[in-house]
Amino acid sequence: MSDCLFCKIIAGQIPSKKIYEDEKVFVFQDINPQAPVHFLIIPREHIVGLKEATEKDAEIIGYCHLIAAKLGHEYKVEDGYRTVFNVGPKSGQSVFHLHLHLIGGRDMTWPPG
Repeated sequence: MSDCLFCKIIAGQIPSKKIYEDEKVFVFQDINPQAPVHFLIIPREHIVGLKEATEKDAEIIGYCHLIAAKLGHEYKVEDGYRTVFNVGPKSGQSVFHLHLHLIGGRDMTWPPG
């Protein structure tokens, strides 16, 4: 999508601190990190958000979580990290391209937010 911030990041039109990429996802550091490890895992295919996802998107949604687990191990936060999909403006979603937050490296509290 031509006006999507994350699509532009994937295309290299906007710089980011890339952490990982493959044929399905692109991962980069959040520009406003909430923990020592705060990455955004985004599918290369533009999906507006979780509520707009369909059954055909189930594989990529699961894959995003598998990449989060891989990166959690690589960045040594396996003792506690959080994965979060924000859904809609009231949740804090500000970029409408599906993205999974991987947040770790500090103690997490509950409830969040």
